[in-house]
Amino acid sequence: MRVTPRAGRSAITGVVEGRLIVRIAAAPVDAAANDALVAMLAASFDLPRRAVFIASGARARTKRVQFEGVTPETLEARLAALLR
Repeated sequence: MRVTPRAGRSAITGVVEGRLIVRIAAAPVDAAANDALVAMLAASFDLPRRAVFIASGARARTKRVQFEGVTPETLEARLAALLR
């Protein structure tokens, strides 16, 4: 996943080269952007916040995010609906 902090608004904008492109309005200060990313992904994929966490890249723009309690097929279906 590629994350751009300090965006005008938080949104999932698409997929490029197999990576999800996400814009976050929060600044990358004191983990605010990471917290906003987790909250936005949880809301977007209709999951509890505790089911989404950053597996790697907490201090980088390229991150790996892990979702618990949901199948990859369900995530793909929800992502397809979000990108329409």
